[in-house]
Amino acid sequence: MSDKLYNVGKIVNTHGIRGELKILSQTDFPELRFVKGSKLILVEPESGKQIQTQVEQAREHKGMFITRFQGWDNINQVEQYKGWLVKVDEESLADLDEDEYYYHEILGCTVVTAGGEKLGEIKEILTPGANHVWVVKRPKGRDLLLPVIDEVVLEVDVDNKQVTVELMEGLLE
Repeated sequence: MSDKLYNVGKIVNTHGIRGELKILSQTDFPELRFVKGSKLILVEPESGKQIQTQVEQAREHKGMFITRFQGWDNINQVEQYKGWLVKVDEESLADLDEDEYYYHEILGCTVVTAGGEKLGEIKEILTPGANHVWVVKRPKGRDLLLPVIDEVVLEVDVDNKQVTVELMEGLLE
């Protein structure tokens, strides 16, 4: 976890009995922060205690976000988090360079070769080390693992949800 955390909201109350929390949004990007799969860090303001969590579901309601986190489905599990701050780490910030993309922009993109052959759709992003790997679901056969490097990824068109690649030897085996 990165040392620098950025505030994106505050838990103001519980909502119902199914483990949902009412969060007051304090971010310019609520559509990124309060969406299924978003990784957030809950911080207890007094002690600074941190818990990493992931959004299971969220919806906007009267200026708040009613949010349920993965693994919590009961009011008794979440009652203790009232008053906690909701933060993201530095890697989650929204300041992107022109050759950087949010996961939500890449997931679901169709992958085609420079020659126009459709390879499949990006279903997952792995971050094993120096570069990301895009997992491409193929119409038939095993998934294709694409290293996200300049030699392979030629063009990313997020508007049209299409990625053009040059396959290196051995990638399709």
